[in-house]
Amino acid sequence: MPDLSNSIATHYHQRTKYDPKTIATKNKGLDWSKQPIPFKAYKIGKSYDLTPYLSAKLPDVPHALQWRRLSRLFGCSYGLTAKIPTMGSPVYLRAAPSAGGLYPAEVYLVSRGTPLLPSGLYNYQPQSHSLLHFWDSDVWENLQQACFSHQALENTHLAIVTTAIFYRSSWRYEDRAYRRICLDTGHLLGNIELACAMTDYRPHLIGGFVDHLLNEMFYFNPEEEGVITVIPLTDLLAENSETVKTFKPTALPSTIKRDCPEVSDGDLLDYFHHATEIQELEESEIKEIATETYDLEDKYNFPFCLKVSTETVAVDWGNNLESLEKTILKRRSTRAYTGEDLNLDELKALLHFTYQSQDYVTQGFDKNPDYFDRSLIETFVAVSGVEGLEAGCYYYAPKAQELRQIRFKNFRRELHYLCLGQDLGRDAGAIIFHTADLQKAVQKYGDRVYRYLHLDAGHLGQRLNLAAIHLKLGVSGIGGFFDDQVNEVLGIPADEAVIYITTLGRPKYQSLG
Repeated sequence: MPDLSNSIATHYHQRTKYDPKTIATKNKGLDWSKQPIPFKAYKIGKSYDLTPYLSAKLPDVPHALQWRRLSRLFGCSYGLTAKIPTMGSPVYLRAAPSAGGLYPAEVYLVSRGTPLLPSGLYNYQPQSHSLLHFWDSDVWENLQQACFSHQALENTHLAIVTTAIFYRSSWRYEDRAYRRICLDTGHLLGNIELACAMTDYRPHLIGGFVDHLLNEMFYFNPEEEGVITVIPLTDLLAENSETVKTFKPTALPSTIKRDCPEVSDGDLLDYFHHATEIQELEESEIKEIATETYDLEDKYNFPFCLKVSTETVAVDWGNNLESLEKTILKRRSTRAYTGEDLNLDELKALLHFTYQSQDYVTQGFDKNPDYFDRSLIETFVAVSGVEGLEAGCYYYAPKAQELRQIRFKNFRRELHYLCLGQDLGRDAGAIIFHTADLQKAVQKYGDRVYRYLHLDAGHLGQRLNLAAIHLKLGVSGIGGFFDDQVNEVLGIPADEAVIYITTLGRPKYQSLG
């Protein structure tokens, strides 16, 4: 493998690590007078109110059932779920979690022209639960051109587009915010996937596109907002609906930029995002990638280690996935744990729902939901308090469905430290670490892979979130940790860059986000 340690992705990752020796100097405090507003406003446009279609009794209007599907899809993906009064402006919580409650993602809908929605661009407005039609020209060909004529866009008429407004997150997390932006968008992707299962759509992820063409199509200032994902929706109830297909590729490579120039602190996030953009690709390159397959293989099989089967029955989400919708709408990130043990059956259920999609087809879920490249993500579990399981660090082998112990120790004290002194790390019964071999990933997809890794980790993290809430457990994601020390303490191989942490425990009470 060539040495990619000086690519911009590895440079960004290394430079935005938290380290015990330097973290104090990076904490400059927040300028509350510049706190960003987590909602986007438009001065003109036609609003389509989705609120009436949330009630049990549908309005007597044409296409009411189709409107209800769209209303549930957007409400369960990114809708407001609670309003918390404060001394200043109230805090609104949403269906998808966000680091610091900053919600950097925006959600748009592109219509090719349907009986419900004329062609053009729409922005989802969470505060009013409405779609705002702010541009009424037919832009579908522009979308196809930017996405290299992706097959998923050929026969569908609707596509969701998610973007990031960078300052919403960088205001608090500075250059490291790009990690959190992509993780937060991954949470949103998890919700979109599951909300589509409830509303008879099939979402198709597209992460490879010509960035500047999409930004120009939406009239974005690329220094402020940029497209992160495109998600065509196949209507499974349409008269001409075909057999559900998995379209490829979901991910395309960008170039590998080496020898990063001197970039000042505070400018690194913007530089990195633009450095991972795709300008153009040869048609032959895209066809070659579209024919590639990736198999989910269990990467680590340590000799003589303790192996524990995680095979179990599927989590029951109720008739027509009613329990799933209720879980999405009541989900909260946990603020504190009691320190009491989980049990092994609970941990098995969490892992099963997150990784074994094939066992949920009969409940209405997709057998193979789209990820960008899940084969690049590895999973380790630090067990501090799980009845029926020795304390220690385990590798989770999804194909074999088993936990393989790599270190025997109770890590509560160390986990408290690794999670920047957050009590969630100390009091959790189990903590799940998503990691990736960054050099291997860059070799496959170029520097743009950094987006894909965090989007996929956030997607998996959201499935863990919802399974935990459904099982009446506490759950909270952590994007701030001492990167290198995690590997050293837990015995995770040094090649594995830690991408995301999800803590699990018995909840004391819930929190924001």
